[in-house]
Amino acid sequence: MQEQKDIEIDNQQIVKAYRNLLKACSRTLEKGDKKLLREAFNLSLEAHKNMRRKSGEPYILHPIAVAQICADEIGLGTTSVICALLHDTVEDTNMTLDIVRLNFGEKVARIIDGLTKISGIFDQQDKSMQAENFKKMLLTLSDDVRVILIKLADRLHNMRTLDSMSVKSQLKIAGETLYVYAPLAHRLGLYAIKTELEDLATKYLEADNYNFVKDKLQETKIQRNRYIKQFIEPIQSTLEEQGLKFEIKGRPKSIHSILQKMKKQDISFEEVYDLFAVRIIIDSEYDNEKSDCWKVYSVVTDIYKPNPDRLRDWISSPKGNGYESLHTTVMGPKGKWVEVQIRTLRMDEIAEKGYAAHWKYKDKDAQPTQSSLEGWLSKVREILENPESNALDFLDDFKLNFFTDEIFVFTPKGELRKLPTNATILDFAFDIHTELGSKCIGGKVNNKLVPINHPLSNGDQVEIITSTKQIPKEDWLHFAITAKAKSKIRDYLKHEKMRVSSMGKEILERKFKQEKITFNSENLLPLLNYFKLPTVSELYYQIASEKIDRTRLNISEIYEYIKAKKLEDQQLKSVQKEKKINGNFAKDAVLIGDDIDLPYSFAKCCNPIPGDEIFGFVTVGEGVKIHRTNCSNALGLMSNYGYRIIKTKWANEHIDKDHAFVTTIKVSGIDSMGIVSSITNIISKQLQINMHSIIVNSKEGMFEGSIELEVSDTEHLEELINKIKESSPLIKVSREDAIVNG
Repeated sequence: MQEQKDIEIDNQQIVKAYRNLLKACSRTLEKGDKKLLREAFNLSLEAHKNMRRKSGEPYILHPIAVAQICADEIGLGTTSVICALLHDTVEDTNMTLDIVRLNFGEKVARIIDGLTKISGIFDQQDKSMQAENFKKMLLTLSDDVRVILIKLADRLHNMRTLDSMSVKSQLKIAGETLYVYAPLAHRLGLYAIKTELEDLATKYLEADNYNFVKDKLQETKIQRNRYIKQFIEPIQSTLEEQGLKFEIKGRPKSIHSILQKMKKQDISFEEVYDLFAVRIIIDSEYDNEKSDCWKVYSVVTDIYKPNPDRLRDWISSPKGNGYESLHTTVMGPKGKWVEVQIRTLRMDEIAEKGYAAHWKYKDKDAQPTQSSLEGWLSKVREILENPESNALDFLDDFKLNFFTDEIFVFTPKGELRKLPTNATILDFAFDIHTELGSKCIGGKVNNKLVPINHPLSNGDQVEIITSTKQIPKEDWLHFAITAKAKSKIRDYLKHEKMRVSSMGKEILERKFKQEKITFNSENLLPLLNYFKLPTVSELYYQIASEKIDRTRLNISEIYEYIKAKKLEDQQLKSVQKEKKINGNFAKDAVLIGDDIDLPYSFAKCCNPIPGDEIFGFVTVGEGVKIHRTNCSNALGLMSNYGYRIIKTKWANEHIDKDHAFVTTIKVSGIDSMGIVSSITNIISKQLQINMHSIIVNSKEGMFEGSIELEVSDTEHLEELINKIKESSPLIKVSREDAIVNG
């Protein structure tokens, strides 16, 4: 009886979800589309029957929800919605790609195939394999952008329903989302999705900080709304007088962006001046868009004084993802800075739903038009097609500059070139031509001579100076930032290194022959360990380039040293076996997994202490490293090595208050006589806390520094921080890598 009731409830849920989907698709439906959608729904329903998600709900609700996001939040049409309904069928069920092709044609089959290929992008245990998969994903993007748009919709729904997953899965999926999917959504102009992905990822990666900001926003909501109303009233009445059709919205900034600002600027929530932005959306004819936006800008800046350094004109020069808007920051009532965004209805739709949806694929067989997004994809293609490119380097470079904001610079002939922010003369040279980059020795910016590493700014006119004697150098990689420049520099260095390495091999072979030792891989391995080198080719290279002194390269002596060192290490290990790992920690301060007995130590990058949210990372040869979930390295570890994350928690009942944990606090403020002395007095005399080190610098009447010390847990640390704050209003203090709450 109960089972029948459950089936009825499931069916009601499914029918309701499907009807909502049809409603969302109604604006793009053409003759015959409804029938195709029904066929796709029935096929997916049959394929996923008896399957349930971790939450317990019927699995079919997931593809329906993904299809709903595609239609409603991204603005995609029937073909994409069909693909979303079927996106998991080939991977998770017995359905084949041939069945999809037979029922819905080649176009749908190609997209489903693309979605299947990239589904396990971060499930590989090898980081380089993950990077290779990421490259494959981008190749599908440059082939058909709908693959990535549906994948982003899939990821958004998974993030919205992440509560039912295990803690380990939550951290892994949230880490991937913040590392790749949110920036990808941003680069494709899906700002609403990008913002939600960032906030949802932060909810799991930094739960305490997320809840802190969320509560603060709720507390200040009434006064914030009152202020926004006061701010927009004079603008509203003036725009109405001028006969413009418009809508004004006031919205708070995302939790993730507020947290990032607090961390970056080391400020409290109360000190974040732009907690919200005001958006003015004009109903304007296409030909009048630019003039109408500047007309509104004029009205706003007549009423409120603008900050000239904060004007951003993305209408004259749209961003690479198609984003168009005027941004300005003005001084509002009560001396508060307010960000104002001015755009038209068309620009707002592109900003919210993504330029990709308008750009190429509204489920018509329209030819792609050359656009800024098309230009971006062709750059992606160029890097991907380089057979020499290393996948890991590509992933790092891609993160660095395909997801960043842009600057606009000009050639001597006035041709406009787009480059990532902080691009240098060298990046510009490689952007024009590989040969020009390889021979670059400097340049002229606005007719002034500048060095090769000179960073470019918006509007610069750039001329490259070359020399036939110039060759790419390794230190160029320190200031070149574009993927193209780095890829070409690495290619040259790689070939040069191979040439030098072959010389090193000949030198080493002669050494082995002189000492009557067989030259083979077994006998080369001890040398690699001795010099701490990753590969034999690196050993050859360092010998040829004289980084290893050839005159002191006595192979027999090195073998003897390695043998003696090995014996010494074995003795040391047996002595240290029962010793504590870090300070005088309790051996069982944390529980790993389901109380698995594994050796562990605390990561130096974030120094966790009892009370912190933590996770374990299984290292190679060093046991489990315990990190804070908001550690600066956590995101990379979770997204790239999710399979090595292990659930970890503090074993509270075992931790003695006498046990000390190392942490670091940051102090800063107005410099005055004896201020550092008063801080150290509180730490060592009043609270009797051991200090490991103290570094303080003073400049232009301000001081800042860091103090490494021992505490028993987060409560102990909080007590210390509050004591220092209470001692003087001139001092700011916080834990390193923490959010400042006040």
